[in-house]
Amino acid sequence: MSRVLLFTGKGGVGKTTAAAATATLAAGSGHKTLVVSTDTAHSLADALGATAGGEPTEISPGLHLHQVDTQKALERQWGDLRDYARGFFAELGLDEVTAEEITVLPGADEVIALLELREHARSGRWDVIVIDCAPTAETLRLLALPEALDWHVNRLLPVGRRLLRTLSPLIRRVAQVSVPEDHVVGAGERLHRGLLEVRELLTGPDASVRLVLTPEAVVLAEARRTLTSLSLYGYRVDAVIANRVFPAEGADPWRQRWVDAQARHLAEVEQSFAPLPVHIVPYLDAEPVGPAALARVAEAMYGEADPFAPPTVDPPLRITPEGELILALPLAEKSEVDLARKGDELIVNAGSHRRVLALPAALARRSVQEAVLRDGLLRVRFQSGGPDD
Repeated sequence: MSRVLLFTGKGGVGKTTAAAATATLAAGSGHKTLVVSTDTAHSLADALGATAGGEPTEISPGLHLHQVDTQKALERQWGDLRDYARGFFAELGLDEVTAEEITVLPGADEVIALLELREHARSGRWDVIVIDCAPTAETLRLLALPEALDWHVNRLLPVGRRLLRTLSPLIRRVAQVSVPEDHVVGAGERLHRGLLEVRELLTGPDASVRLVLTPEAVVLAEARRTLTSLSLYGYRVDAVIANRVFPAEGADPWRQRWVDAQARHLAEVEQSFAPLPVHIVPYLDAEPVGPAALARVAEAMYGEADPFAPPTVDPPLRITPEGELILALPLAEKSEVDLARKGDELIVNAGSHRRVLALPAALARRSVQEAVLRDGLLRVRFQSGGPDD
């Protein structure tokens, strides 16, 4: 199974450099490595000083770069859906160009990149896969998508299929537009299954996220929230990378103020994210571009650590043999966390993010007895009896 590493952080903190440096180190260590980006800015190829193609391209020994060709992948992954949508809008009187533009879904590039990632992981071709993710807000929306889509599909698709069979003759006669055939609905189901497989891959024991930050107050605050949100959605974070740290030696009075401020923020980083390792990258005198420069960044970043070992962090969601549900919510405040029960589902809100947990049958039949947030862990205990209303 491939070791999968995702890099994210606030825009401008150097996550692309950190991802590219890690991929360069992996290849230099003898791992057959693929590096790919879900960020539509596509700056990964620039950092590597290479030109990417529509297929994985070897840019240095053992290191392959893939810049996803969204158009080709769209046709392969959900061409039936696109064809139906274009035809539907054409029937409404829109010209071909307008219909084509409307069917370009927001966020499709990132979703397709995830589906391509699944194909790479299933191929067994790679020892290490490194993903340069979009900035944190987009990444969180993307990583929450598979489970959110699953919730809606499981409830709406069976009903929708029955309605389509019943109403399709009426819709064709009255509205004079086509309704999706079974093969179109099937394409949607394949997309749904594919995203669930992506989620299973990225929350599995061989995948982890690395948070990239710079030692600044605003960036640190966002990184703290990101750690909580990633844990809420079930993704392991196994390290923090502090980038662009000024060296203390030889600082002039102006730079000394930055050194002192960064030292205070780094102390907060160590305290906030413990026991996660914090890898420090010094502020460089030149932009690292190309494999040779990135290899030096990786050496400074990881030192003697093995960045490709399986993550030792516990999965964020666990259920004990005694029937206690434990959800890691590191750095969350009690005032930010809310819990609700609806049927066989447990709804957890942490700040502005929500996760709907489908309870296993053994817990779905039991009421919530107690919920406590302590030391970054939400512990939910259940008692005998029926579920809460």
